[in-house]
Amino acid sequence: MAAYLLIVLAILTRVVPHPGWMNFTVVGGALLFFGARRPWKEMIFPVLALMATDYYLTVYQYHYSFQGQAYISTWVWYAMAMALGQILLRARTTWLRWTAGVVLGPTSFFVVSNYAVWLGSGMYPHNMGGFYACFVAALPFYRNDFVSTALVAGLAFGVPVLLRRSVFAQPATVPVRK
Repeated sequence: MAAYLLIVLAILTRVVPHPGWMNFTVVGGALLFFGARRPWKEMIFPVLALMATDYYLTVYQYHYSFQGQAYISTWVWYAMAMALGQILLRARTTWLRWTAGVVLGPTSFFVVSNYAVWLGSGMYPHNMGGFYACFVAALPFYRNDFVSTALVAGLAFGVPVLLRRSVFAQPATVPVRK
């Protein structure tokens, strides 16, 4: 249930207006958590929901025509982020695995999405200078994505652990004194 709630929150953080400098979304952390907590067969639902969100944002919020082929790399990344959660964090969540997921998630999105922008659009020249300019222009987005993924994944994976270890947690068995 928590994994689905995070996906809903991820969609809301994309569609609810917020300051442009903020660029905070729950998508990366939610997809890692969903992949770690839900079976493979359920992973189509977040991808479809985020695809619908991409369509909505493009057509109704930004008022552009929707070109599905421009989003293929993003949609593949949605599935890859959940696979990363499935592979790294499903069987056992440790600090090292969590850190790897938090670093690999936003970094893979940064590389995939910016390579697609550089290669598939006319925004940057198709030479090394344009390649460099494309990636440098995206660094502020990478920073924000990294911070939001770390925060969301930290809360999603960490809060249940802290609750289990807290003084408020009940012991599994209570010894009986005679």
